[in-house]
Amino acid sequence: MRKAFLKTAAGNGLLDRRSFLQSGIALSTSFSLGAFAAPVSDLNTAPNSSIAASFPEWMKTPGRADTEYGQPSIYEKQVQRHLQKSAPEASLFSIWHTPIENQRGIITPSGLHFTVNHNGIPDIDPQQHVLMIHGLVDKPLKFDVESLMRYPMVSVIHFLECAGNTATNAVSLSPLDQSAQELSGQMSGSEWAGIPLKYLLKETGLKANAKWVIAEGADGGSHSRSIPLDKLQDDAMVALYQNGERIRPSQGYPMRLFVPGWEGNLNVKWLHRLEVTDQPAYTKDESGLYSDILDDGRIQRFSFHMDVKSLITRPSGKQLLPEKKGFYEISGLAWSGYGKIKQVEVSADGGKTWAPAHLEGPILPKSLTRFTIPWRWNGSETVLLSRATDELGRVQPTRDQWRDQYASYSFNHYNGIQAWHIARDGIVENCYG
Repeated sequence: MRKAFLKTAAGNGLLDRRSFLQSGIALSTSFSLGAFAAPVSDLNTAPNSSIAASFPEWMKTPGRADTEYGQPSIYEKQVQRHLQKSAPEASLFSIWHTPIENQRGIITPSGLHFTVNHNGIPDIDPQQHVLMIHGLVDKPLKFDVESLMRYPMVSVIHFLECAGNTATNAVSLSPLDQSAQELSGQMSGSEWAGIPLKYLLKETGLKANAKWVIAEGADGGSHSRSIPLDKLQDDAMVALYQNGERIRPSQGYPMRLFVPGWEGNLNVKWLHRLEVTDQPAYTKDESGLYSDILDDGRIQRFSFHMDVKSLITRPSGKQLLPEKKGFYEISGLAWSGYGKIKQVEVSADGGKTWAPAHLEGPILPKSLTRFTIPWRWNGSETVLLSRATDELGRVQPTRDQWRDQYASYSFNHYNGIQAWHIARDGIVENCYG
């Protein structure tokens, strides 16, 4: 029996990945895998006419012509962004969530990337758009799109996450029955290409007292944020491309500021002005909604980083395990605004025991990291958890640990451990562990 070669990694059926893969050749004969495989008829025993008649329609005729811009299959039309209905009821404010439970790998298709729009999406003519850098500089400069295209560019893979991602788990007294997309879909991963901002800042010449930069968008509300100059001279860029194509209007066309690892709101879209200053501006877009309220009532300003976090995406909320027991792969995503993911641990018994998951490469700084671990479910009720640790030793907290730090109504930068309850009938629901 191959069963003897499957090493247990932790309680309630979590398995050692290596032993699982080594035993996988004979799994279909050793265990009942249910939906894993279906038998194939011996077509060699059937007449040729019967074989031809059994072909599906798409194998009998030529297919359709391709189009100028490729589209997903019509059979995947259910994989769409989700409009958050709890957002303020204003025609210009909208939040669209990425269907992260349908994602594999670490790159989110551009059309499924989450977006938060405070003032609608402006229709900007790139021939008339200009980026201005001024303030505490020796030589104020203006850059049009064509001139920026001539600068050396870099391409990097990073995640982007809204500070309010998973806010409902932070403030709701009882867990809401929501999917991974509804709970944590304000997070995506992309390849961003553009010009390191340090090139442009160096060209303007910074004065000795320059400490901050006020970044402003060309939207109707002039969205603006104060950002430390040191960060912009480190790894920030003026992004012109996303996933190999020009960034889309909902992502800031014709250009946006991209600040790796920091909250989405200060990655200013439709970027048109950078004012170098000696102090923050305390704009409307940073002083209220994006300040964190601590448990003792103090206000924590400028908490820019998105902390270490992980999420099991399969199985996850509102999904159904098709077989009431058997083998499944637990899969999810982990990320940290401070650097690389070092480890992800998974528990299949509500946190009693933990096992290290396999991290799929590439493991990049401030990027999504895919993790997996094989699981033999025995059909009993249980809770699945994942816990991430980054290269700086920062560990994802439990929900209670996070809540102890902040006021009951605070929700930004929530990174508590996500728990999924598995019922005996295979239904998966959000829970608090």
